[in-house]
This record gives sequence, C-alpha cells and structure tokens, in this order.
Amino acid sequence: MQIAEFKALALDNEINLNKMAAHFGIEKKFKWEDPLILGNNYLKGILQVPEQKTVLVFSFGSLVCINCQDHEITDILKYLHKIDASLNIQSPFTYSDDYKMEINPESQTVFNFDYIVSPEFKNYHQEILAIVLAKSVALDRIEDAINGLLDEIESKIDRLEKGRLNISDRSLALISSQVLRFKYNTISYLMLLDKPEITWLNEESQEFFTDMSKLFELDDRYESIHHKTEILMDITQVLSDLTHAERGTRLEWMIIILIAFEILLSLAEKLI
Repeated sequence: MQIAEFKALALDNEINLNKMAAHFGIEKKFKWEDPLILGNNYLKGILQVPEQKTVLVFSFGSLVCINCQDHEITDILKYLHKIDASLNIQSPFTYSDDYKMEINPESQTVFNFDYIVSPEFKNYHQEILAIVLAKSVALDRIEDAINGLLDEIESKIDRLEKGRLNISDRSLALISSQVLRFKYNTISYLMLLDKPEITWLNEESQEFFTDMSKLFELDDRYESIHHKTEILMDITQVLSDLTHAERGTRLEWMIIILIAFEILLSLAEKLI
C-alpha cells in the first residue's frame, strides 16, 4: 500500500517559473500550463530528507507539495523567496487544501473531497491531482477577493439608497481594475476551460482529469466568478454614469447661477 499526501497553496497572482527554473539549472521556457516540478534531486539542498517528496510550482500563483510536512513547506517557501523576492510568502497557508492518495491493489477506485483510493498507480495521477488542487486553491483566493469587493460595492449602494453619491473617479477606476484583474486571472492564468497537456496521453488520463475537475467543481466555480465579475462591472458602470450625471447637473447649476449673477450685476450697474 502506498500513500501520497498533497498540500496545495495559493500564494500570488503569478510566479515567474523561468527565473526559478534557471536557478535550478533547468533550461526550459515554461508555458502557462507547464508546472515547474522539483523532485528529490532539486530538494536536496532545501530539505534534510528530500526522498519521496515533490514540489510543483504553477505560473498562476499556486504551489503543491507532495509528502511534505508544514515546516518543510515553510523551508521551501523561504528558499524560493530568496530566488524571487517578489514571491508572496506572507500567510502562505491562508488558502490551502489537503488531499491524500492511496494505492491499494485490493480496492476499487473511490474518491471524495479528502482522498482517492486506486488499485494501481498511474504516471499521470500525481501531476493531474496537483493541477486540479492548484487551480482549486487559486479559485479560493480569487473567490475570497471578489466577495470582499462585492461587500465594498454594497456599501456604496447603501449610500446611494440614502441619496448620497460621493465616489471619486479614482475609486471607480480602482474597482474596475480589480474586476478586470479577477477576469484576467481566472481566464488567462487558470485556463479553466482548457485541459493540461498531460491529459492528451491517453483516454484514461482525460477521464481522470474530468472526474477530479468535477469533484472540485472547477468549471462551476469559474462560471460563478465570471457571473460575479459581470455583475460588478455592470454596477460599476451604473455608479460611473450616475456620478458623471450628478457632476454634469452640478456644472449646469453653477453655469445658471453665474449667468443669474451676471444679470443681477448688470441690473445693479444700470440702477446705480
């Protein structure tokens, strides 16, 4: 019986894999779908016991450690931070998920949100599981951020209901940029609608990826985020239109007041 324990972390919006790969002497230009895989040979200078341990680093900001304890993961993150100081390792376990894989020849294939049991080990198992877990925790991070932005928008709607609309162009631009960032991260970095290259090895690997993606509801969560970003953009557009209309009304009243003042001055000069 073999057991592999996975821990996935969402650290940042993007990780520079090419820079890290160069440090480890890996001569390869990484595409978005290519994880940087660090086996025990690369972990010898980082961990005291690197055997049976693997780290997969993804360009969309996630990292998956296999058979690593939390203190070892902390050591790995500190080492990677030395390579790329822009890597965010503050509170690395905020968005994380644990998963276990067990190989038991006497069992049928069963899986749930916590573990999978398979009668035999396939070469694609670990990488596909790591990809799905990496995307899942990255979505957790984006979902949390977008919900925070929805709360911020709600406070502005509350002020609007009370007849108070005082939103600067800078604030509106910031909200719009954050929404666009969410859309960019989910579509460009996560590429949830595309299957990773490893799934094209055979039909079994495709089925395994599909099953794991459905288990973690990747497509449904993507659609939920997409829907929320569309709502946020619509609300932002309405707030922007109302703000500009209010300023236009103020400007019109100022012009009317100035014209009236000029008329009063002219009348006053004639009377004098």
